[in-house]
Amino acid sequence: MPTISINLKDFEQLLGREALGDRPVTTAQLEAWLPLVKGELKDHESENGEVRIELQDSNRPDLWSCEGIARQIRIKLTGASSSYPFFKGTQPSKRRLKVAPGLERVRPYVAACTATGYPVTEAGLAQLLQVQEKLADIFGRKRHTVSIGLYRLPAIVFPVYYDLVKPDDARFTPLGFEEKMSLREILAVHPKGLEYGSLIAGHDRLPLLRDEEGQVLSLPPVINSREIGEVRVGDQDLFVEVTGTDLLMVLLTVNILAVNLADRGAAVKAVEALYPYATPLGKSLRTPLDFGKARTIPLKTIETALGQTIKAEQVRETLLAYGYEVTSSRDQVAVKLPPYRNDCMHAVDVVEDVAISLGYGEFTPVMPSQFTVGGLSRVEQLSDRVRDLMVGIGFQEIISNVMASRPELIDRMRLAGREEDRVVEVDNPMTQTYACLRQSVIPSLLRVEAASARSFYPHRLFEVGEVALVDPTAEVGSRTVTLLAALIAHASANFSEIHSCLDLLLYYLGCQYRLEPISHPSFLEGRAGRITVQGQPLGLIGELHPEVLEQWQVTTPAVAFELEVDRLAGENVAKS
Repeated sequence: MPTISINLKDFEQLLGREALGDRPVTTAQLEAWLPLVKGELKDHESENGEVRIELQDSNRPDLWSCEGIARQIRIKLTGASSSYPFFKGTQPSKRRLKVAPGLERVRPYVAACTATGYPVTEAGLAQLLQVQEKLADIFGRKRHTVSIGLYRLPAIVFPVYYDLVKPDDARFTPLGFEEKMSLREILAVHPKGLEYGSLIAGHDRLPLLRDEEGQVLSLPPVINSREIGEVRVGDQDLFVEVTGTDLLMVLLTVNILAVNLADRGAAVKAVEALYPYATPLGKSLRTPLDFGKARTIPLKTIETALGQTIKAEQVRETLLAYGYEVTSSRDQVAVKLPPYRNDCMHAVDVVEDVAISLGYGEFTPVMPSQFTVGGLSRVEQLSDRVRDLMVGIGFQEIISNVMASRPELIDRMRLAGREEDRVVEVDNPMTQTYACLRQSVIPSLLRVEAASARSFYPHRLFEVGEVALVDPTAEVGSRTVTLLAALIAHASANFSEIHSCLDLLLYYLGCQYRLEPISHPSFLEGRAGRITVQGQPLGLIGELHPEVLEQWQVTTPAVAFELEVDRLAGENVAKS
């Protein structure tokens, strides 16, 4: 979870006199307010007023700064949301950012704004750098989906161009260096180039931000130029840009940075990005942009989740005091998040904010009416035994996320257009990287194997984990199953080797099984089989197809098997 540092004096100024009056902020008072942001006080340095806060929610990137925490607490204390008129502007912006053709294949999206009239303080600069780092590394997955650039506005001549250039055709002085370097040299020598260069590797032309006079602003997402991209204490006018691979994440990041600067007194103005190709929101994007939509929630849903009766008017007042835009009727409420939030994925997210704003102390506790003793289910007992056996056979266990992307689960496994390509998809994912629930554990093993090329061979990996299988007969259209998957990778990996491991495992589990030859797109023809127990399918085994390995950038042969632990437990075949 994100941990951020704030200065108490800076925090007081951001809260404002209307919220505080003449009272100074103490650590005890701050600790009492932190439940509003799901935060916990971790450390306090009394000599300089620095406070470290751990946030218990990774879905609210708007809170990853002193400005964000102060904003949420200020709204609750004053009962009024802050006004940000730059979200409502409709006139075309005088400042434009022009995108070059071809960037849709490299790093397709860019958005920007300007902030003027705020003399950057030492505390303000520290927060700018902190939120830039947190948003790019955590929210932006180490700059893959989002990267941020901050620049001194007076040095920039508009329009700004988001171009594609050859690695040797542009030179500039990067941050931290004294001499000009080509883009190729930056990627090969600069510490940031070595760390983030892989994000744009493999392209003959690289993204570059420059102004009308040819001055280089940055090489996104790697490094800013020293001349324009080194913001200092005392700078009053800033240019903010965000590039990335996910448009909504890029827009949300710009919105967060814009409101943070506005809270410090800056006048934020929009920049219009002009695209030569279509984006999900059109070819012209004026940012900051309020792209959120209202949603209607039945009052009964809120009451059921909270476990007590609550009137629609009380819900409305509670959410207004937490920053929402709300209208209510007798049996439902229509809510809209502020433009710097995009974390409402389900009605329960709104219910949670109702509970936080009301205060958990307002709810009447209900003690359990029955006493029960918990215990491991049959499936969990068998899963633990399977883990012990797999480790004993010589495999190393991994634990991976049940969520993945459709390309990983389908395209890289050669399953497109087949019955196996049906997966449970998230209706409104925050990122395409975690847009589906996996239907197989083998892609998770291949992801680890792809990152393990420098480890000594052979590689023997396994995981016992849950998957979601599409099932129209189930109550929610899918069912959760526990699978065991194992993978062996080395230069001479073959079917016989993985078969011997499967045979040894099922021998110790007391399971009689058979193998039936099958044709499967993820495996080599003639090197794949179906595992059956008492005539019922239990799983698959085989040598992975070279095209699958190439898609995953696995450079050695690999073999794998996968079977249902649930069905093993149901058949009651395992020895106690």
